[in-house]
Formats: sequence, C-alpha cells, structure tokens
Amino acid sequence: MKSNECTLYSGGHKGAEAEFGAQAERWGVQEVNFSYEGREPARNRGLVVLSPEEMIRGDISMEIVCMHMGRSYSSGETIRKVMQLLFHMVNKGFQVFGVGWIQANDTVKGGTGWAIELAKLFNRPLTVFDLERGAWFTWEAGAWGKVEPVIEHTTFVGTGTRDLPEAGRRAIEELFSRSFDATAKK
Repeated sequence: MKSNECTLYSGGHKGAEAEFGAQAERWGVQEVNFSYEGREPARNRGLVVLSPEEMIRGDISMEIVCMHMGRSYSSGETIRKVMQLLFHMVNKGFQVFGVGWIQANDTVKGGTGWAIELAKLFNRPLTVFDLERGAWFTWEAGAWGKVEPVIEHTTFVGTGTRDLPEAGRRAIEELFSRSFDATAKK
C-alpha cells in the first residue's frame, strides 16, 4: 500500500495526535483533523471544524461512558466535546492506533480510552502502544496481545496522550517507517 493512498483521522491535539499528524505529513499521508468552534488544535493540516449539529451525532451520556470505562469523568462541556470528536475520528477511520497506558481492566487511561473503547465496540482493528511496557498491543478475542503493527488500511485513526514521552514519539515514527516504502517519504 502506498502512503499517498491513506488518510489519517485525528483531532490534531498536542502530543500523540500531533505526532501522528507530523508523521502523516512526512510520509505523504492525507490528514483530517476534526475540531469544533473555539478549539485551537496543535495541527491544522486537513482541519475539519464540525458544526454543533455534527458534534451532536457523536454524543453519548457521560454516565454510560463512566460505567463502560470503570471510572469517572467530569461532566463538563469540554470533556463531552472531546468524546464527541473521538466518535467522529473512530467512525471515519477504520484501523485505530492509540498511545497511552493500558489499565488492569483492559481500558486505556484518559480520554484516549474512549476512542479505544469505541474501536472495540465498532469491531475495528485496534492497536495501542502501552507506555508502561514500551510495546504495541493489539486487541483480539477480548484480550491484548503484543505485536509489531503496520498500517494495513487506507483509513486509520491516530490518537493518544497529550503528554507524549520520547518512547511514544519514536513508536509512532517507527510505525510509519514499517508501514510505508522508504521511497515514499518526503
């Protein structure tokens, strides 16, 4: 698969999402970053500002999110909008990549965890770089298994922690390197 045949769906947020976007641009991958009015993403390449009506399509009760994730989130408007953006990302991209911390209950820490749970619910190919263990894990048959992933679908999601350490940045860079022919790099 050629990199210019692929599209990354993300939110352009600082940290992991910005690094996924930087690598997409470096490798010639198309990029779509969802946002909403009043939000300033770290990346604006391929920026799509969703209307309030479009945002509502990704709405879900925060009580349901909290029950599903096994922890509580604030009920503020900002976290609700983040959850709505994550829905749009996972709804558009097929293969899902995240960078964060896999918890004992098999969820992923923070808001990133909702994107990961949506990928599970939508039965999407799902891989997370666990910053605690320093390795990629894929979700298959209800469990995490260690892998060395590649981008295998023309649409994919890149999301993760805002506080991206060097190991996470390197993992994203290596994911793109493994996935695409070196001659395609810009």
